[in-house]
Amino acid sequence: MLAASPQPVLSAAQGLLLRPWEPADAPTFLSAYQDDEIRRWHTRRPLTEADVREWFDAYRQDWEREKGGHWAVARDDGEVLGRIALRGFNFDDGIAGAAYWVLPTARGAGVASSALTALTLWAMEEVGFHRLHLDHSTRNHASCRVATKSGYLLEGTKRSAAVHDDGRHDMHLHARIRDV
Repeated sequence: MLAASPQPVLSAAQGLLLRPWEPADAPTFLSAYQDDEIRRWHTRRPLTEADVREWFDAYRQDWEREKGGHWAVARDDGEVLGRIALRGFNFDDGIAGAAYWVLPTARGAGVASSALTALTLWAMEEVGFHRLHLDHSTRNHASCRVATKSGYLLEGTKRSAAVHDDGRHDMHLHARIRDV
């Protein structure tokens, strides 16, 4: 279904593009994981540019195997502002999970919500997913605002569901359902 075509470049509000990761993005991707806020919420981190290139290869394989899609969130001039992904494609049930982060210079400007909204519309209208979900630490108020602004309703709290550097966190579960 999806693997028969190249991973698409998607347009988002604010002149943003969601595009597949490129080898030249490795330094920016690696530096993102030096940011304290990204490190706070993401315990799986690349340590070298070689690690990043392995991640990018895994991202390409996810697309080819129809397991997920991973995009750089960039300005039209190519500047990378963040990352967004859909993972765990389940075409039988019509569900997938979203994940995102943005660089410090892009925070508070609507970049994450613009990217999430664009990816959601593509996934539901073009691909046909019925339900998309995401989770975040209950302590990550910025991610909660992104989810809510993008139409992902809070469904509940998954108690002690994730390990972060400072211990176990409860996780909020948000979801958006396609209008039928």
